[in-house]
Amino acid sequence: MDEINQFLNQEFLGNSLQSYAWFLLILLAGILFKRFVSRFSNRLLFKLLKRYSHDIHSDKFVELMHKPVGFTIMVIVIFIAFSHLGFPEEWGMAPKHQFGIWMILNKGYMVLLYSSFIWIFLRMADFLSLIMIRRAEGMESKYSGQIIPFFIDFIKIIVVIFGVLIILGSIFNVNVGTLVAGLGIGGLAIALAAKETLENLLGSFTIFLDKPFVAGDMVRVAGITGVVEKVGFRSTRLRTLEKSFVTLPNKKMVDSELDNLSLRTFRRSSFTVGVTYSTTPDQLKAIVADIQDYIDNHPNTNQEGKIRFHDFGPSSLDIMVLFFVDTMDWTVYLDVKQEVLYKIVEIVKKHGAEFAFPSTSVYMEKNLKSE
Repeated sequence: MDEINQFLNQEFLGNSLQSYAWFLLILLAGILFKRFVSRFSNRLLFKLLKRYSHDIHSDKFVELMHKPVGFTIMVIVIFIAFSHLGFPEEWGMAPKHQFGIWMILNKGYMVLLYSSFIWIFLRMADFLSLIMIRRAEGMESKYSGQIIPFFIDFIKIIVVIFGVLIILGSIFNVNVGTLVAGLGIGGLAIALAAKETLENLLGSFTIFLDKPFVAGDMVRVAGITGVVEKVGFRSTRLRTLEKSFVTLPNKKMVDSELDNLSLRTFRRSSFTVGVTYSTTPDQLKAIVADIQDYIDNHPNTNQEGKIRFHDFGPSSLDIMVLFFVDTMDWTVYLDVKQEVLYKIVEIVKKHGAEFAFPSTSVYMEKNLKSE
């Protein structure tokens, strides 16, 4: 036994083998039990919030909190493990209250610990977002679904600001009151430097107050057509018909002409059908009448469709087709338009006419000159 104690008491770089053993043992225990402790603490925390969870399963909460809680546990474990070690005295390290490696390490650890708590609160805000969205699902208004992400982003910004102020005050001994006052004095300079950001922020408030659109609406703005997915503090995100993701500054969403396609009662379709010049007047009249009758009696169109022999084209007799589809759904509109096009092909063929294609007729005249 004495030999074991003598062996463990041997020192390397100012620390005994026993201290190194405790260091490794604590680290190993932390790595092995981190997942278990994290899940246990998350489920315990979920029980405290269960009454507000609105039927959201605990697994979702555990999934959100797994990484930040696990990171917090490892930060604490590493601190406890390193507390068993020290720097050799001959290195002449400055104490923790004086600037040096000890102070840097200590303050760095505190920053990581406070940051992990901020991370946990941010994930709590995400969980709050899930609860609010679940409760909003039963509401008819789409506006509630739009304001929730905006409100959650606002909470996250507040959490980060307060977290940074607490870190500056508690760890770096910064006078927060003086700092805030200094920011107030320099507010004008900051406002000028962040002019575009402030304009976009004011634009977001204008969107929420005026409600020109809500999440889920299809809009056309600045030459871009897409479905609104999210309205943030600085920008609005659109999913285009090509499924690309476009981010537009809120200032542009407010200042530009915006067409809310989802608020239309009908979708307009207009195109030209060209038949050959060999088509007789009776054939033209019959084709126009049959297309008009089909459009008027289609279950998805209104009575304002206009089918007219419209123009003499360069290589065709042009028939104008104009009708309105009673839907706001883009897919339904495309299906109805396809049905109309198929029917037009049938009608033209039924009356013995042919579709024209771009062509040019060349007439050659030979003048014979008498000699």
